[in-house]
Amino acid sequence: MASIQKRPNGSWRARYRDGEGKEHARHFPRKVDAQRYLDGVTASVRTGTYVDPRDAQTTLATFYAEWSVRQVWAPSTARIVDVSVRDCTFADIELGKLRRSHVEAWVKDMSGRLAPSTVRTRVANVRTVLRAAVRDRLLPSDPSEGVVLPRIQRAEHAMQIPTPEQVGLLLDAAEPWFRPVISLCAFAGLRIGEASAVQLGDVAFLQRELHVQRQVQYAGGLPAFTPPKAGSERRVALPDRLLLMLSQHVDGVGVSGDEQWLFIGPPRPGIIRNAWVRALKAAEVPHMRVHDLRHFYASGLIAAGCDVVTVQRALGHASATTTLSKYAHIWPKADERTRDAVAGLMASALDAPADSSRTARG
Repeated sequence: MASIQKRPNGSWRARYRDGEGKEHARHFPRKVDAQRYLDGVTASVRTGTYVDPRDAQTTLATFYAEWSVRQVWAPSTARIVDVSVRDCTFADIELGKLRRSHVEAWVKDMSGRLAPSTVRTRVANVRTVLRAAVRDRLLPSDPSEGVVLPRIQRAEHAMQIPTPEQVGLLLDAAEPWFRPVISLCAFAGLRIGEASAVQLGDVAFLQRELHVQRQVQYAGGLPAFTPPKAGSERRVALPDRLLLMLSQHVDGVGVSGDEQWLFIGPPRPGIIRNAWVRALKAAEVPHMRVHDLRHFYASGLIAAGCDVVTVQRALGHASATTTLSKYAHIWPKADERTRDAVAGLMASALDAPADSSRTARG
């Protein structure tokens, strides 16, 4: 129910009741403005975008503080989203006053100090919160929709893949305990958090495979063990030489704790980082990330002719689309294969013995 009434002071009061029976009123100097306001309220109710004016006064930071505790997140995810919201320049602005310009200004600010991929990640995290506010009817629409984000360098230019020679030099230069870590990343495609959390029982020597079923991440200095990223628990086939290396590591270095961790600790990120830097320096190999060993593994599978699904499963990607988005540029071009296949078809059609058709008719 809505109405417009002229007040003694000459202004116009627009009143309406929401779906819960609460009365709302606003005053305008002209009747036409009051009518336009009520028309807008009526339209938002009909389209499902109505927001109670009092709810619209909630800030993004306040909504996030209440909403985030209900989310089923891994600790690492919670930390990443926390950082994104804290960095957000409009976190303390009322939701009802948020505009696309606020998001654009934040993106511009981040673009001057962060990598494009980081900017995109933070916007995606905040967008998740904004859309939750829309679903909770605290925000009529997502102001981040359609905001232009910085371009990410194409995978073939951004990805650094070590050469086999470089991996060999790193293995020769690495400390004995660290060599199996490098090998699990380079020859089994493990992420560093997965490699650090391997237990002796995960290695099936007779079946020649490794069960990747956990990763380690550190929060507040304490290790937290969670399933692999994106639910990528998997079994990875191991070559005999890698199995022999792991066996020699167990005999020579040993395992630790009741859980029989393959690497003592598991090793903290700082220990991994320092060991990696020392290996790079000793091997005189250009700077690269430990994660680049995973790219080395993927490129090896592709070069050997493995199809996308095989590579996806070995890497533990959630879908083949993820694998292709990262490594499509590595797969051999299909032109020659297509050309050879069609040439074969033409040969079978045009080069058949001349009398074969006559024989068939006879």
